[in-house]
Amino acid sequence: MTRQASWTPDAASGISIDWVEANGLTFEVAQAGEGDHLALCVHGFPELHFSWRAQMQHLAGMGYRVWAPNLRGYGGTTRPEGVRNYALDHLTQDIAALIDASGCSKVTLIAHDWGAVIAWTFAILKLRALERLVIMNVPHPMVGRREIRHWRQLKKSWYIFFFQLPWLPEKLLGRGGGKAIGKIFERTSSNPQNFGPDVQAVYNAASSRPGAYTAMVNYYRALLRHGDSVDLGDHRIDVPTLLVWGEEDVALNIHCTEGTEEWVPDITVRRLPGVSHWVQQDAPDQVNAILGDWLPNYAPAS
Repeated sequence: MTRQASWTPDAASGISIDWVEANGLTFEVAQAGEGDHLALCVHGFPELHFSWRAQMQHLAGMGYRVWAPNLRGYGGTTRPEGVRNYALDHLTQDIAALIDASGCSKVTLIAHDWGAVIAWTFAILKLRALERLVIMNVPHPMVGRREIRHWRQLKKSWYIFFFQLPWLPEKLLGRGGGKAIGKIFERTSSNPQNFGPDVQAVYNAASSRPGAYTAMVNYYRALLRHGDSVDLGDHRIDVPTLLVWGEEDVALNIHCTEGTEEWVPDITVRRLPGVSHWVQQDAPDQVNAILGDWLPNYAPAS
């Protein structure tokens, strides 16, 4: 079977695209670096592992083996049919299976947007041991539950309810010959120059693959329809956790950064003024500096 990667990394980047069998699916995984400590970078909606390209090189230089998978339904990764296949029980098992497939004995989980929803859940469930957890621009589930009760957040979350409709969300996401996805980044970022035509073209092409729009929207449908697929118990996370937050987030209000310590005692919060929801792409140098300061460096001394 011929598989087509969703983008072609620059040869000088040290990033390659490989195919990994895990949890009954085939994942398109961007990989860089080597070693026994896995940095698993998990993207969000409507992104790809392409979103981590700047961080992958940085983390590899710090001595990590870096994997950034396209989540189920995205890019060249298997696209199961049906809403139920996108519930959090399946999504968290994908992460567990990818960790197992890597063969690494230590894992740092780094995640943004929908990837962060999965990562919070994964860490609470303790499906695999983590050294550290890095979350970007998504609140802890209990903080999110608190905030959605306020109009300040409910009004920003309108799209979640819109995505529950049949076929119409897919039609709107696919308008303009598949160019709508790239325009989402350009229109909602603080540094639209980071989302020029070449960047948008990668996202547009991947989302235009057959069934991709439905798969992406099914994450939101499953969140509301199958929210009971996992039991989060006391919601507590005991591993050191870093929350990176672009303050100009159009989807999540700034109060989502507050109160996390009730469930995550070892929490560090780094807020970035003037940076959008797409934090690691909007401000890659700032995010890399934060990661470099907070994460252990395993690179051999030069």
